[in-house]
Amino acid sequence: MNDAKPGIHHSAASGYAVGADTYVRGRPDYPAELGDWLREQLGLAQGRTVIDLGAGTGKFTPALIATGARVIAVEPVPEMLGKLSASFPHVQTLNGTAASIPLPDASVDAVVCAQSFHWFATHAALAEILRVLKPGGKLGLVWNLRDASIPWVAQLDAIVNRVEGDTPRYYTGAWRNAFPFEGFGPLAEQHFKQPHTGSPDDVIVNRVRSTSFIAALGADERAVIDREARALIASEPELAGKEVVTVPYDTAAFCAEKIAD
Repeated sequence: MNDAKPGIHHSAASGYAVGADTYVRGRPDYPAELGDWLREQLGLAQGRTVIDLGAGTGKFTPALIATGARVIAVEPVPEMLGKLSASFPHVQTLNGTAASIPLPDASVDAVVCAQSFHWFATHAALAEILRVLKPGGKLGLVWNLRDASIPWVAQLDAIVNRVEGDTPRYYTGAWRNAFPFEGFGPLAEQHFKQPHTGSPDDVIVNRVRSTSFIAALGADERAVIDREARALIASEPELAGKEVVTVPYDTAAFCAEKIAD
């Protein structure tokens, strides 16, 4: 399946269109400490406006809502945006991409890309983000990443990464090539620990299934990945036979300020 929409990587266009339900079940939440980071580093509060850019199904949206800021969700995949709208009917939703944000110049106080910037880490996207930010506005980049320093987690990552193809990924660091970018100050970086606890089906199998390029595979190929993930669960003493397991995550948070002209 390769029905990519204009401006959207084919893995996202096809994988997220068919995998929106699995995305909701499989993705981890974000650490509570990010609430303070959003307020202190990005300045989010009542009276401010923030774009949730590449918002997906709205996994990060509650953290933005909790700051009191007005949230505008921008997402190019209709199936994902539909899930977000159903969950958060009071949040304004717009169909758009990072290179074409349907909002006026200097209209928002912050733009947050949670688990999304690697998809559109280009100078064109950064120029568009700068356009909609007010002077002194903030860009926030957030990712949840499994902690591959744990041996069984590294084995799980190897199962997933084997079929990534040309899909952009945070862990490669390629997204950093978009910086430095004129108009933005330096990136400030913080890290938080976050356990993802639940049934093995949800926190491991469904999390793997929710990966864009795996969701975009054919049924037979997806079944192979499922079998390998389940075989790992069965062979790992920390996981085998347990109804509840924990996958350790590292949450990386980056902030850059729009430099006033």
